[in-house]
Amino acid sequence: MEAIHDILQMISTSNEGVLATIIRVEGSAYRKEGTSMLFHKNGSRTGILSAGCLETDLEYRVKEWFGTSQPQTVVYHMQAEDDLSWGQGAGCNGIITVLLEPIDDQLLEHLIILKDHLALGNRVTMIKQLDEHLSASSCLFMTDDGTIFGSWTGRNILLAKSLLKKLHLMPQKSGILYSSELASNLYIHTFEPKPRLMIFGAGEDVIPLVDLASKTGFSVIVSDWRPALCDKEVFPNADHLMVGFPEESLDKLTFHPTDSAIVVSHNFQRDKEYLQYLMTKELRYLGVLGSRNRTQRLLEGNIPPHVKSPIGLSIGAEGPQEIAVSIVAELIQQRKKSKEGIRHEEWNHRHISCCG
Repeated sequence: MEAIHDILQMISTSNEGVLATIIRVEGSAYRKEGTSMLFHKNGSRTGILSAGCLETDLEYRVKEWFGTSQPQTVVYHMQAEDDLSWGQGAGCNGIITVLLEPIDDQLLEHLIILKDHLALGNRVTMIKQLDEHLSASSCLFMTDDGTIFGSWTGRNILLAKSLLKKLHLMPQKSGILYSSELASNLYIHTFEPKPRLMIFGAGEDVIPLVDLASKTGFSVIVSDWRPALCDKEVFPNADHLMVGFPEESLDKLTFHPTDSAIVVSHNFQRDKEYLQYLMTKELRYLGVLGSRNRTQRLLEGNIPPHVKSPIGLSIGAEGPQEIAVSIVAELIQQRKKSKEGIRHEEWNHRHISCCG
């Protein structure tokens, strides 16, 4: 999961830092375009850009650069294997371009607005206009609700906004493209809100699941009717706790197609109530902990294809920790498949539009 959410949380409390973002990868690399990390003035870091190949050099550059205000790019050649190259022992075979941006008042304002929209569940698409050295000059952001913010000092802002709307409706792979309309290179990236994981049931076996899901970038909601179990001391890493019986807690939630839900209360009647309600919602993932036979009894018939039972990748997991690993791995796999499916549909749409 990208570190942007952790970065946005950090800058809301301390805004002294330099934002480093991979904007171009030629060949192979550990991380791809759109990956960001934050260098703090006190020497600490949030996020990673590589397997440790680039961070030390970037940290040195950033120390020399604090107090300046101009963005710049650094290019790392990871292909050669001589002692003077970055490729030695790295296992990479690419050229990586990193954009460095000091967090000044203007960028801070944009990032705080970005954070607020992501917290509301909105995707946000960004374009940055790049100069001949691939350093950023102007930028614009657009959200799912149609809000546009940012600063555009380049030519033809109306054309830039029109292009941004098209890119947001049909998201592109992160990276650099040339806009003939604007006669310049643009860096494009779409920020995704944290995927939500709703867990219905708060037994002890749920604790490692919540911890691991939270650490891998999910916004975790835990719901249970037992206050002693559904407690912040038990689940310190949960983003939200809901105490109540299935009917009252489910009615308080708004569900989105990108949400994942897991039924795991171990109480047959409660699990049945949760599952009957969740079956009526469009979800990215719906799973039930337990055997297929138990899930069939919960549903009083066959298990529909969109209901996962048993949950988790088949890795022979035993015990709460290993089961948590298998479940989170499956959630990540499902999220990746969903994103690839969207990209494939968008490509088909563009192809049909162009050729039809």
